[in-house]
Amino acid sequence: MSSSWNSVGLEVLYQVIGWIAFVAWSFSFYPQVVLNYRRKSVVGLNFDFLVLNFTKHSSYLIYNAALFFSPFIQKQYHDKFGDKEMIPVAANDVAFSLHAVALTSFTLYQVFIYERGNQKVSKVCISISAVVWSAAIVCLIVAWPKSNWLWLIDVFNSIQVAMTTVKYIPQAVMNFRRKSTVGWSIGNILLDLTGGVLNFGQMGVQSIDQHTLVNFYGNIGKTLLSLETVFFDVLFIIQHYVLYPVKRDENGKAIISERVAPLIRPSDKPEEDSV
Repeated sequence: MSSSWNSVGLEVLYQVIGWIAFVAWSFSFYPQVVLNYRRKSVVGLNFDFLVLNFTKHSSYLIYNAALFFSPFIQKQYHDKFGDKEMIPVAANDVAFSLHAVALTSFTLYQVFIYERGNQKVSKVCISISAVVWSAAIVCLIVAWPKSNWLWLIDVFNSIQVAMTTVKYIPQAVMNFRRKSTVGWSIGNILLDLTGGVLNFGQMGVQSIDQHTLVNFYGNIGKTLLSLETVFFDVLFIIQHYVLYPVKRDENGKAIISERVAPLIRPSDKPEEDSV
């Protein structure tokens, strides 16, 4: 028999914190989307970050949805950690993952329709993504005969943890090289940081109620996700406000000192027929 909440108050607090975290994390995608739309440009947004972020959220969705909806996988979880332990995935986790995959996909779409200068996805990023998904397929083949589904989704959970670490690095390095964060939305970071802190707090509430830390290491991916998010978001905040503050002209527009190549040069445009 699975465990239930000991305190109704803590259960309500758990749900409230979880859904606030969902709102913060979900809305964190929109500042970048809106910024891209207003500028009609994705210059300054690292494409490696987007591709790796898509891999990360897709993996996290597989983990969350499988553990939340599958009674068979839940049984395997209880067999491993004990019948009294609660499933460490909440409805808001699944909702967030679905939303994250959708918004990341839309941001990737913006890359194709807006000015992107000479930016492109690096070969390293393509290689990492290919290796990760190839490894996932191999793990699926290994897990299938004995129905080791808990092990398989733990693999996807590990993938999302690794991608969370890797995905931020290209953007941080790009900001460092440009000595600028123009094109990279700070609103995204502030909301992301809020979600990370609340996500960690939600797990803490469950631990207090259950008098155990199993949910922290039973869902190590969620734990590390929160810690990694906080670390990198603080780094980006320092880059934006301390190291590379935005310089603006008299009209309040950001000054971009780097040269940006347009997608279509004047010489590439077909000449109109003379009438």
